[in-house]
Amino acid sequence: MKFLLEKDTWREVFESLTKNKLRSVLTMVGVWWGILLLIALLGSAKGIENNFNAVFKNFATNSLFIFGGRTTIPFKGYQEGRQIQMTLDDAKSIRENIPGVEYVVPSIQLQSNLSRKRLNSSFTGRGEIPLFDVLAKKDLIYGRYINQNDIKERRKVIVISDDVYKQLFEKGENPVNKFIKANDVSFKVIGVYKPANFGGPIIDFNMPYSTAQQLYNKGDDVDVLMITGYPEFDINQLDADVKLLLKNLHDINPEDNRALNGFNLGERFDQLTGFLTGMQFLTWFVGIATLIAGVFAIGGILLISVKERTKEIGVRRALGATPFVIKRQIIIESVSISLISGILGIISGGLILMLVNHLVSGAENPIMRNPSVSTGMVFLALLIVTVLGTLIGLIPANKATNVKPIEALREE
Repeated sequence: MKFLLEKDTWREVFESLTKNKLRSVLTMVGVWWGILLLIALLGSAKGIENNFNAVFKNFATNSLFIFGGRTTIPFKGYQEGRQIQMTLDDAKSIRENIPGVEYVVPSIQLQSNLSRKRLNSSFTGRGEIPLFDVLAKKDLIYGRYINQNDIKERRKVIVISDDVYKQLFEKGENPVNKFIKANDVSFKVIGVYKPANFGGPIIDFNMPYSTAQQLYNKGDDVDVLMITGYPEFDINQLDADVKLLLKNLHDINPEDNRALNGFNLGERFDQLTGFLTGMQFLTWFVGIATLIAGVFAIGGILLISVKERTKEIGVRRALGATPFVIKRQIIIESVSISLISGILGIISGGLILMLVNHLVSGAENPIMRNPSVSTGMVFLALLIVTVLGTLIGLIPANKATNVKPIEALREE
């Protein structure tokens, strides 16, 4: 490795690069672009993954939500078009009869006019129990969520989304312990949250389940069931088992797929996880393919360089330079060009990621968060460049060592 510290080694590399500056720059562009593309795509994929994890961090992802719809197939004397209304007894049956179910959380769907002072708008909300916040935790901006005392005492308290807050309160105003009206009934605001956007319905407010039962005359009716399975159980199988049980309880044709609606959060989580895995694979494939194309360009240019330096190589061979020394110098040139291009590509990719992060960081619902590449990935990219540069450098290096001194000295 002593030769790497010799000035003559690097002077020759410098002279080779500066002899034809335009050609050297164009040669580097391929590797630079390949590394830039790899870093930018890896960083973007990481940013999407970070956003994905941020959205789902407060959710029990092995969950599903079910709400009643209308039958589309006649069954057991019932006509099609019958509205299916679930009850608390359904929740109890699911808990007792479906293996693998950890929690069954009932909630009531509400549509209310929320008003304060002269402001008035219609919003969608739910009557919920505190357990719901454990399995699908709210991202609170102000205050707290519903607790067990709110349920027990049927308190008229409400937790609102930031969208409701923006419409009913002044910017920067603390809404906690202030009152708004829901269908002309006064409720005390106890919290403000930012709704999670995971593909389900957006809920604008929540009130205690018991309060919603009383004020909206719901009795034992349940509009939405959140069912969470134990981690070791397949949520898709639980989905099928729960729907089959509910169809039996409500005399629904087994083939009727519209009588019970909802969405499977576990399935969507798996889909997004698969998408991220596929995106990372595609990123590596595109980046490495582009990088290989760039490195091949370096090999081609070095072959031309060897041809131009035939006489020089012949003189060195005549003066006693061994084939190994000649080969080593060509490989050093190949690796140097690759590494310089790679480092410039990493810097450029990093700047692009910084710009993207600046553009998306202020967005309300960003598609990515903190797009970045780990130090390990950077060193891996440089290692790949070094290995490819070495391998491609062997081609012109072998060509150079095949030059015979006498024939080379005859070259004009």
